[in-house]
Amino acid sequence: MRRAPSWFNITSLMLGLAFLYLPMVVLVLYSFNASRLVTVWGGFSTRWYAALFHDDQFITAAMISLRVALAAATLSVVLGTMAAYVLVRAGKFLGRTVFQGMIFAPLVMPEVITALSMLLLFIATGVNRGQATLVVAQTTLLMCFVCVVVSARLASHDRAMEEAALDLGCTPFAAFRLVTLPIIAPAVISAWLLAFSMSLDDLVMAAFIAGPEATTLPVRLFSAVRTGVSPQINALSTLIIGIVTLGVIVSSLITRHAAVRASRLARQDET
Repeated sequence: MRRAPSWFNITSLMLGLAFLYLPMVVLVLYSFNASRLVTVWGGFSTRWYAALFHDDQFITAAMISLRVALAAATLSVVLGTMAAYVLVRAGKFLGRTVFQGMIFAPLVMPEVITALSMLLLFIATGVNRGQATLVVAQTTLLMCFVCVVVSARLASHDRAMEEAALDLGCTPFAAFRLVTLPIIAPAVISAWLLAFSMSLDDLVMAAFIAGPEATTLPVRLFSAVRTGVSPQINALSTLIIGIVTLGVIVSSLITRHAAVRASRLARQDET
């Protein structure tokens, strides 16, 4: 018989959820505050959302963050998947230990050290800092996370189907494109989403690498908060929370629909 949860477990769970989500609820409520003071309620109003959409600095920073995140996530997925395939499928080769260490070094190295080293590299080579340099720097950091996710899926994948494709005349690239890639596609998509979210959230790398014409949204928010929390920041944060919540709901619905469809097909095969 399953035991009912104790009052201590329930209380601990409620306190933990309140600690995590109560500040977000307060932030969402005060984004509709008519007062300029974020701690004083002045009535319900949506004026700060209108002011946010007319703020060119925040809109430009958001667009830059979106472009950089799309480019960095895509490049890191391509390079990270290639690195994972080499580490899992290539076996032992000369320089494997050095290659593996260079791939996973950013995981254990403080991000500020990586950002500072990339900054010194761009200064020494005379490269103008901007969106391109930020994409390169973030790709260097995110590639290791992609490699970990994809290599875990490759290591658990049975190679029998790949070997069968090779026996039937496929080239190694065709076998990877037609057999391996569809199988590891969920891991690749998960790695892309992880890299995309980490790029959007990145502050340290953007603060070091991005030039004056490539200010991202986290850097803009950090600069604005240092001079005081504006109601526009509450409105912007509420929009981000709403987009993330909508994405989680859509993802859950798609996953549930896929699971129901798979179980239905399994029952049809049994009958």
